Amino acid sequence: MNKKLMSAVVCAAVAAMASSAVSAEGLKLGYTCMDGTNPFFVTIENRMREMVEENGDELIAVDPGNDVTKQIPMVEDLIVQNIDGMFMNPVDAEGILPALDQLKEAGIPIVGFDTEVADMSYLVSYAGSDNYNAGKVCGEDLVKRCPDGGKIIVLDSPTMQSVTDRTNGFLDAIDGKGFEIVGQQDAKGNLQVAQGLAEDLLTANPDVVAIFGGNDPTALGALAAAKGQGFEELLIYGVDGSPDIKAELAKEGSLIAGTGAQSPVTIAETAVDIMYKYLNGEEVDERYPVETFLITAENVADYGTDGWQ
Repeated sequence: MNKKLMSAVVCAAVAAMASSAVSAEGLKLGYTCMDGTNPFFVTIENRMREMVEENGDELIAVDPGNDVTKQIPMVEDLIVQNIDGMFMNPVDAEGILPALDQLKEAGIPIVGFDTEVADMSYLVSYAGSDNYNAGKVCGEDLVKRCPDGGKIIVLDSPTMQSVTDRTNGFLDAIDGKGFEIVGQQDAKGNLQVAQGLAEDLLTANPDVVAIFGGNDPTALGALAAAKGQGFEELLIYGVDGSPDIKAELAKEGSLIAGTGAQSPVTIAETAVDIMYKYLNGEEVDERYPVETFLITAENVADYGTDGWQ
């Protein structure tokens, strides 16, 4: 069974469990993510909303636009609306703690997804990808392609724990392999920010062999910068496995070398299943890891380019 089929089977199984959970009538569940315009989170929110509404309940979503100072009052507003549970993806792992304090004081259970908070004891459970491995598989692939090492650029997002974990996995994989980081900048997970940073760094370092982006939008921003400067042999890595990045991988001669792929559908279904189980008084584990793996030009056909795996 290939990974795409396996993922579909897992998603179906988790969805079945969630739909079998019996919810109290008229539950209101809150949702927040770091960036509601990111296609990854759009997919998560849409799938969560489908499942919650199938149970006859309501999902109230707020988008802070990558600003934790907006995310905190948005969560406060959800508390005022008497939500019964909270799906939490923080902009800032540490900065979100005041909002978690208020949720705890209000007795509202929190299910984390995709990105950890600084103190996981606030959460009843967490569903997320193995982000460290998502970066690690990119680093391992780079080592194979560039056995002699070389200069590289890292575009991370230090306030996003998921991206920090990916970056750490990538850096650990290339440690001691002859690579030199000539630029490491905070791209904030944003395509336009990443493009601007990459343009400056590539101008200053035209001999780099690779760029690692903490998510796929960052990698696509780096791609736009590299294309604009006429690069033909640069290796660019992202993390997500988005349809856009897979479409690039399917193009002959693309500068995108690979993406550490995850499944937002599985994350969403797992998180919703956790929430309903907990609200129904069932025991849940502290953590539900979701598999990550590398997609390259060699295997992208196994996953398709028109949707998420």
